[in-house]
Amino acid sequence: MGTAELFILAVGLSMDAFAVSVCKGLSLGKINWKHMGIAGAWFGGFQALMPLIGYLLGSMFTDLITSVSHWIAFVLLLLIGGGMIREARSDAECVDASMDMKSMFLLAVATSIDALAVGVSFAFLKVAIVPAVCLIGIVTFVCSAAGVKIGSLFGARYRSKAELCGGVILILIAVKTLAEGVGVI
Repeated sequence: MGTAELFILAVGLSMDAFAVSVCKGLSLGKINWKHMGIAGAWFGGFQALMPLIGYLLGSMFTDLITSVSHWIAFVLLLLIGGGMIREARSDAECVDASMDMKSMFLLAVATSIDALAVGVSFAFLKVAIVPAVCLIGIVTFVCSAAGVKIGSLFGARYRSKAELCGGVILILIAVKTLAEGVGVI
């Protein structure tokens, strides 16, 4: 997986956190740099941590299933992307204005579960994990901090579009991974 593909994947993964950050910004109303930093740190940190955990777990099983790893990566990314598209179509309510440790922890875990599965895919695809998780964390930090600001300015109208975009990106990467694995490209 090249740097451009990894960057696109990072953007796709960050869309859940971006959408929640937009809702945070909407519910907070007046925001400051601290709000943006808190959201960026929580979401970026967990989006970096979860693929690392998934990678470590996936590495334990790589030797057993190397011949079908492209199929596993395809299915995981397809399911994650499909879930994001399904969420984009739901009328989910925005989150509350609380930026305390408990609520941010729960939101960070909830928005990064898909990154855990991507980490498992990274193990099968032999991705260099340290640069990958650093890029994912940085991109998510920036997207989340920007999401808080955008939410405070524009409201909730972009939440579903962000989730839809992230889901489509992950599905396209899934198709490309499968095509490479079966030798089409």
